[in-house]
Amino acid sequence: MDYLHLLLISSGVAALFLSVLLLISSQLKRTLLSKPKDYLHSAILGLLNPFLYYIVLLKAYEILPAQFAVSLNYIWPITLVLLSIPLLKQKIGIKSIICILISFTGVVIIANRGNFTSLQTPNTFGVLLALGSSIFWALFWIFNVRDQREEKQKLFLNFAFGFSYILISILLFSKLRMPETSSLMAAIYIGLVECGISSILWLKALRMTSSTDKISNLVFLSPFLSLIFIHLIIGESIYISTLAGLTLIISGIILQKIVQKSNSIE
Repeated sequence: MDYLHLLLISSGVAALFLSVLLLISSQLKRTLLSKPKDYLHSAILGLLNPFLYYIVLLKAYEILPAQFAVSLNYIWPITLVLLSIPLLKQKIGIKSIICILISFTGVVIIANRGNFTSLQTPNTFGVLLALGSSIFWALFWIFNVRDQREEKQKLFLNFAFGFSYILISILLFSKLRMPETSSLMAAIYIGLVECGISSILWLKALRMTSSTDKISNLVFLSPFLSLIFIHLIIGESIYISTLAGLTLIISGIILQKIVQKSNSIE
């Protein structure tokens, strides 16, 4: 199945799943009766995620080995810091710059397969897409933080708008067609688990924890677990350079969090 139809089905399933949750919690009617400015905000957020973010990311997965796309996409926390400078007027110190350089060194190692004497990038356009997806994800988080609505309500409208955008795109540039059963089940799984259930579990964890740092650091397990699944399920051989580059990316992000925490204490 092409990535456009994959995103259409998964975003539709996510919106349906979230609408059921809102109905059970008696919030669906209130969500549908949102103010025009809230609908406008959701239209913008839905454009960023799931529409633009997943189109760019899934195209990167189509072009690159999965291990490259997973690892390069994980640069988004650093992208978030960089975008916060012009958008949130935040200042950046020399320590933060060093952390960013450490992460970008990891990006170079992954993209060039650890070779510093010649260009080894499997697909430059794919690498740019994987890195570019982090921009849309970081922008989504920056604008989402400013929206004080209940999270399930925001997520539902985001995916509803995202579904509309992708449907229009397919009607304009492709054509609707029914995928094979195995592909259809995979798309439903992505919409239900990645876009729906995981988002709700994460939000619930944030509400239950006494400190966000206690669970946010667990996110750093995600890309390494992904590499294990990529190897076991897809059968890709994981490069040593991918592990080394990903370790540098994560190290830069962790050091950046330490710097931000020490600055807030000061």
